[in-house]
Formats: sequence, C-alpha cells, structure tokens
Amino acid sequence: MPSPVLSVIVPAYNEDAVLTAFHRRLAATLDRLGEPAEVLYVNDGSDDRTLAVVGRLRAADPRVAVLDLSRNFGKEIALTAGLHHARGEAVVVIDADLQDPPELILELVECWRRRRADIVYAQRRERAGETLSKRTTARLFYLLMQHVGRVHIPRDTGDFRLLSRRSVEALRDYPEHHRFMKGLFTWIGFEQVAIAYERDPRRAGASKLGWVKRINLAIEGITSFTAAPLRFASVLGLIIASAAFLMALYIVYKTIRYGDPVAGYPSLMTAILFLGGVQLTAIGILGEYLGRVFHETKRRPLYHVRDYRPAADPAVRHAERQDAG
Repeated sequence: MPSPVLSVIVPAYNEDAVLTAFHRRLAATLDRLGEPAEVLYVNDGSDDRTLAVVGRLRAADPRVAVLDLSRNFGKEIALTAGLHHARGEAVVVIDADLQDPPELILELVECWRRRRADIVYAQRRERAGETLSKRTTARLFYLLMQHVGRVHIPRDTGDFRLLSRRSVEALRDYPEHHRFMKGLFTWIGFEQVAIAYERDPRRAGASKLGWVKRINLAIEGITSFTAAPLRFASVLGLIIASAAFLMALYIVYKTIRYGDPVAGYPSLMTAILFLGGVQLTAIGILGEYLGRVFHETKRRPLYHVRDYRPAADPAVRHAERQDAG
C-alpha cells in the first residue's frame, strides 16, 4: 500500500463525547488539503464508547485507521504507538478535545513545505479555558526546564505539531519507557519552526491531567533530561554540613570561653526535624532516579496492541474525492 502524504495521529482516552465533532472538522481540513492522508486514532484503553465511535468513523471515512491498545498505557506511550504505525511523509500529532484547531494543520503543512523544517510546532498565544493554578504551574515548569534542563523546550507548546518522516524515524530509535514527548521532540534536534495560534477552551469532557498527573508529568520531564536535582541535593547537603561544622566550632569556642548551659528543647527539635527533612528529600530524589533505572533495565515492551485496522489505500481515496470534485 502506498504511503500517504500526511498522517494525523489522535491519541484518545475516553473521548467519545467529542470525537464525532472533532473528526468532522478534521475531515473538512483534509479535504481542503487535497492530498492522500490517513487519520490514525489510538484508543488508549478507553472504558467508554471511544472505540465504537472511531469504528463508525472508519466505516464512514476510509482515511481512518484504528490502533487499539490492550490497556491504558498513558498518553506518552499512546503517542509513541501512533508514531510507530504512522505511514505518512509528514505526521501531525493532535488531541481530540478541540482545544487545538484542526484547521491549523493546513498552516503546519504549508510551513513544512515552504521552510523544509523537520518539525513545525504550534505555540499558544494564550492558555484560554485553563485555571489559574494550571497556568501558574505550567509557567513554573517551563521556567525550571529552561534553567536546569539539557534541552530547550519551547514555552506554551504542547504535543500539537508536524513532524517530517526523518523526525519520526529518529524518535523510533528511543526505546526508553519513561517518555516525556515534549522533551524528545526537542532532543532530536533538526530544524524546528513555531506557528503561533489561539487555543480554544475544551469543548466536552474533562481534562485527564489532574493535580497528581501534572506533578508526575513535571517530575518525568525534569528527571528525563537533567540530573540537576541530584546535584542540588548534593550541594544542599554540602552547605548544611559546612554550616553545621562552623556552628560546632562556635559552640566549642563559646563553651570554653564563657561556659554554656544546656540548649533548649525547641531549638534542638527544630534542628533535628530540619536535617531529617533534608535527608528524606535527598533520598526521595535519589529514589526517583533509581526507580527509573529499575524500570528501564527490565526492557519490557512499551505497549501491546489488541487490534490494528489500517486505513484504505490513500491514493484510491484521493482519486475518488478528485472525481467527485
């Protein structure tokens, strides 16, 4: 089967409420593109009617392919599975919640062809529809990554982007299980171009990223691309040890020179609790990295596929639409 010009990867987890409206807009955009294309829906173990909805979409539109994972592996793995199965010369990654407008794909493709860039990413002008806490934590995360990370992750940039075939092949070479795709997109290098856009509020359903998942994602991103937390723990320990040594010298001097009564209980407990907290924090940071080493050394498969239904021949589909036009 010939490869399509464009593959659109749509990770989906419990998105049955919005998939039909999303595909209507996406299909209209691909019609305007006028090139052979496929839409790969990756069902990430949804427990609602997402799989049934994408099955109906495939029956109505031969451009639709369905990749059904055996369980919920998380968005980063679902996105990786989509990249492994996408066949296009260029690949677009987009969420199904309609916060990222499918119509922008036309600009991404045009920029890819005009600039010959390997990655064209969509950068938000505003974060409409997001809470103050989410905007604040996102700003803090990008600020932290720019100062301690080994890769420069563009601010206010999600997964919505176009990747060339060379970029997709490069991403396939990374076998790690703890995957932070925003970082990997930047890590591979190549020329990358930004397109600014207005992000819309979510149309239906609820965000899958609660507080806990956002914190886990931030930890994943930081520990995947920098060892700065380990160095910070080491430097902090050195500073505290030096301060404790100087304090000990001062106490010895004060005792010899003036005499000193027994220190009070509150100050003693404060010092013990402070040092205990620092030690537990350092052990926790070390445990995060050790846990990642533990998972990576097991070399388990990234995911398992329950079913894969490819799209129809994109050349035939394109010819049919040309005849209808």
